[in-house]
Amino acid sequence: MSPDISAAQASRQQTSQKSTSQRQNQKIPLFILIFAVLGMPGLTSCGILPKAEAEAQSPRGQEGGQGKPTPVDVAIARSESLQEDVKFIGTTRPLREVSVQPQVEGRLLSLKADVGDRVAQGQIVAQLDDTTLLTSVNQAQAELATLQAEVARARTQVANARTQVEQAKVELQQTQRDAARLAGLARQGAIAQQQAELAQTEAQTAQQALLSAQSQVSTEQQAVVAAQGRVKAQQSVLAQSRERQSYSVLTSPISGVVVSKGLEPGDLANPGSEILKIGDFSRVTVVVPVSELELSNIRAGQSVRVQLDAFKNREFLGQVARISPAANVAARQVPVEVTIANPKGEIGSGLLARVSFASNASQRVVVPQTALQEAGERGRQAQGGQTQGRQAQGGQARSEGESASNSQENAKSSKATVFVVTREGQQPRVQARSVTVGDRVNGKVEILSGLKPGERFVSRAGKPLKDGELVSLSVLSETAKP
Repeated sequence: MSPDISAAQASRQQTSQKSTSQRQNQKIPLFILIFAVLGMPGLTSCGILPKAEAEAQSPRGQEGGQGKPTPVDVAIARSESLQEDVKFIGTTRPLREVSVQPQVEGRLLSLKADVGDRVAQGQIVAQLDDTTLLTSVNQAQAELATLQAEVARARTQVANARTQVEQAKVELQQTQRDAARLAGLARQGAIAQQQAELAQTEAQTAQQALLSAQSQVSTEQQAVVAAQGRVKAQQSVLAQSRERQSYSVLTSPISGVVVSKGLEPGDLANPGSEILKIGDFSRVTVVVPVSELELSNIRAGQSVRVQLDAFKNREFLGQVARISPAANVAARQVPVEVTIANPKGEIGSGLLARVSFASNASQRVVVPQTALQEAGERGRQAQGGQTQGRQAQGGQARSEGESASNSQENAKSSKATVFVVTREGQQPRVQARSVTVGDRVNGKVEILSGLKPGERFVSRAGKPLKDGELVSLSVLSETAKP
């Protein structure tokens, strides 16, 4: 045998052995593959596959309604008005403002209070120069003293006149006795008739002297009254001068806070010029223009809520103090005055205020729009398991999209379904409740019947719910107060 033929035979033997070895190596993977395909259900039932994959492949995992509770947000039904309160904007100001003005002319010597200071009623706040006023007081006092001296002299004259009257009475009595005695002697012829007549003349003269003295007393008394009148008049002048002098001291007419200052010490103050302005901040006033269409809902004494931008997250209680009888002809608005108690004096003047007048609409149970399941949603919920699987994958975004697409239809609907939480504990359930709906405003719906205040209902769910379905309460759910 030639070497070439031997080499060819050896090469064929090596190739045959290599092919046989490759076929033997391929038998093992093929056996394993056949075993795996035929034995897969057994592997699943024996628990060889992971638990998550087994649940995903089982029909129970595909349904998802019975195995795992649906997460929901739960709220408590409450009665409220669906209509929002009417709000108006105004500016705060003190209950009253008083301007401190001088009544006399004078140079301002000093100020006892400045802007922001609290003052009490009757407290001295300013002092004017009273030199000229004091001079007027002194002159009036001197004149009064002179007039009082005149009264004293007139009273002395009255006393003297009364003394003369007494003397005239004595002389009259004496002359009358002498005239009577001499008249008797003359009748008896003891004396001449002429002498008796002379005595009678003296008696008449004494009578005239008495009348003159009495008249003098009356005159002197009138002089006293006139002098007393001049004294009283001068006393009034003196009192007026002293009153004008008191005007140099300016006091606060009310208790409050100094709001502004008009003059500085050294300025000439004239009557009517403002020195200080004092505001009473025991209560604060807000005047808001109200449309004539809203005026029927407002009455004096009505309570209102006031929010101030200067006090975040705070609300003040106010009261309608006055409704103006005159409206703005151009704007058809009526000024309404609202007062706010300010015992601490923390509310100042010129702050922006938002006044809310409560609506007179009746209060009913109000729920969010997301709590309702409309008729269209219940029809889609009744579809097969494949549809439910897609809804579970879509979640809340699909539900909200369908609600938005049917907003016009829902607005006209009068019936809907609300799911009420019927049992608390480890596994709460929901019960489908048919309700009658009313107005819908800003994502809220008025429930006319079917739901009572205090009942717990599902405000939002991850997917459409069924009657009696198990649910799990989210951390956003409201809890009933003990």
